[in-house]
Amino acid sequence: MSATWLARKLTVVAGLAWLVATIVFLALHMVPGDPAELLLSTGGVSPDPASVAELREKLGLERPLFVQYAAFLGGLLRGDLGTSLVDEYPVISEIALRLPRTLELIAAGSVIAILVGVPAGVFAALDRGGAFDRAASAVTALLLAVPVFVLGTLLVLLFAQTLRIMPAGGFVPFSQDPVQHLKLLTLPAIAIAKGLAAVLFRMTRAAMLDALANDYVRTARAKGLSPTRVIVVHVLRNALNPVVTVLGLQMGTLLGGTVLVEYVFNWPGMSTPLLRAVEGRDYPMVVGIVLTISVLFLLLNLVVELVHALLDPRVAHS
Repeated sequence: MSATWLARKLTVVAGLAWLVATIVFLALHMVPGDPAELLLSTGGVSPDPASVAELREKLGLERPLFVQYAAFLGGLLRGDLGTSLVDEYPVISEIALRLPRTLELIAAGSVIAILVGVPAGVFAALDRGGAFDRAASAVTALLLAVPVFVLGTLLVLLFAQTLRIMPAGGFVPFSQDPVQHLKLLTLPAIAIAKGLAAVLFRMTRAAMLDALANDYVRTARAKGLSPTRVIVVHVLRNALNPVVTVLGLQMGTLLGGTVLVEYVFNWPGMSTPLLRAVEGRDYPMVVGIVLTISVLFLLLNLVVELVHALLDPRVAHS
């Protein structure tokens, strides 16, 4: 992996981040009508003109568009995402508080999905057409068909209401009570993991079957290598590239897909301020959260490419 290749990838990420920020900035100005009036309008009642003028001044909408854009980019470079129109505190503070909780939930769900989906896909490929393969494929189809909020509700009903072995939802900081924190994390992490585990299972199974059919596998077996070494060294490593790609894309999707899970389990992540901001038309908060999720998605794609380069050095020279 050369420094030139890494610098080129970082430049692409920076350029895409600037493009996303520009699109988000222009979105407000592309909305028909006065943005300040739209933000203050509730129940179809026209807002007070004085309030509209005050909000326009507060948002800087009276200034030329180029000046607003320059101030917007300057604020982003300083880490200033503006101030909430509802609570009147810095948007970056709310994101700094909520984002680690959402990332923790995504990380826990991803670990569960990897530990379940990838080994199951490997065993299903080795048992192609067998009982395990058919059963795992059926379970996968079922998991993909069940919406995440339905699964979350069923998990609460079974483990919290019926068996009473897990809490129904809520949040306790890890530093305050580690055991209770992990208990509260378990059910939402499982709900998050179900779709990702199913996708990883299918991709791993397909990639393994494709790798098993290659000539280098037959050659390795002909040389007398043990079946375990053939699978681990020659088959699994070559099958991991598409699996890593799907994992990265799905984890990026989870950044925006945890809203329902956090709502069902009352997990105070990014969904709470996002929903409140949309309902209250808190433009700076919505923009800050959208930009944060977008940049994280770009960084996640960069990590995926780095992993690809480690698994296959040819990628770094492409």
